[in-house]
Amino acid sequence: MSRLIECSFTAFVLAWAVGSRLLAADWPLARGDAKATGVAAESLPETLDVLWKFQAEKGGAFEATAVIADGIVFVGSFDGNLYAVDLQNGEKKWAHKTDLGFGAAAAIRDGRVTAGDSDGKVVCLNAADGRRVWGFETGGEINGGPNFYKQNVLIGSQDSTLYCLNAESGKKVWELKIGDQIRSLPTVVENRAFLAGCDGKLHIVNLDDGSSLGAVEIESPTGCTPAVLGDRVYFGTEGSAFLAVDWCREKVAWRFSSPRQQGYRSSAAATNHAIIFGGRDKQVVALDPKSGSELWKFSARHRVDSSPVVSGNRVFFGSADGRLTALDVKTGERVWEYEAGGQFNASPAVSNGRLVIGNTDGTLYCFGKKP
Repeated sequence: MSRLIECSFTAFVLAWAVGSRLLAADWPLARGDAKATGVAAESLPETLDVLWKFQAEKGGAFEATAVIADGIVFVGSFDGNLYAVDLQNGEKKWAHKTDLGFGAAAAIRDGRVTAGDSDGKVVCLNAADGRRVWGFETGGEINGGPNFYKQNVLIGSQDSTLYCLNAESGKKVWELKIGDQIRSLPTVVENRAFLAGCDGKLHIVNLDDGSSLGAVEIESPTGCTPAVLGDRVYFGTEGSAFLAVDWCREKVAWRFSSPRQQGYRSSAAATNHAIIFGGRDKQVVALDPKSGSELWKFSARHRVDSSPVVSGNRVFFGSADGRLTALDVKTGERVWEYEAGGQFNASPAVSNGRLVIGNTDGTLYCFGKKP
């Protein structure tokens, strides 16, 4: 089977899976799933109320996106703690303390939580009690959450290296160095990873041995996590461009530019009908996945670094003016808003009819329907 035919078959399977998938109610990764689509498996209640708030210790801004599994929320803070919080009532289950804290999301699988901190250390903890299982040190700050492939953990670092670690022991399986920092989560599709780097390239990585399968020039650095839908990879750059890359042909399929020449730090939510992302130009934009034509645009009051999450017929995102907003997916019209204060740089996590997100004031919010 030629590589192009193999890519086309894989892309067809991926597109079908996104359209018809039945996912668990958990939110185990920063963008919900391994392909970083930012799409929840469930619709949230029509009316959302604040069910509880959890406050971090002094100086504990939440910029990391929460992950959720088995009714427990796991989220790191800049007070040095990785917290485990009960999704039902907001009570702290345990906290793991580090020196500098966490700006990146954790990831959970098989009863273990893995996270990288601002000191470049990766830690694996028992999800039930926070007991340390293993640790691994990289050479730079970690900004993107982990992903998984087979029995391995994948995580990038500002030391320009993508690490593949054995999930059971934490021992290094392989590493791949690129030309500059890695600030995004590696997106996983079958035995490939898509890694957008600060070296101005989208890297395609063989996850079985860490070898490079190719790279696409994207002209500018980026910390956005690529979202994969079929044979396209979607992400924005610091150079004010949002790109759709054909990963089978290793070329840019289309390009959208910010009219205000502002960069993108918001990772996209990808559905079969729309690619939705926020910008530092205060715009939330929905584009047609195939053509890149604009479907709608919403003007926020401040920059949107928070990555949107689609739940049912609404898309949720935070903004730097402390607002959490929901738009109609089809029209872009605002249908709900909550003003919290501080800044929302983190992204929403959706699980069991609830939305969880933290802000820079150190408050973790849980929204849902009151009994």
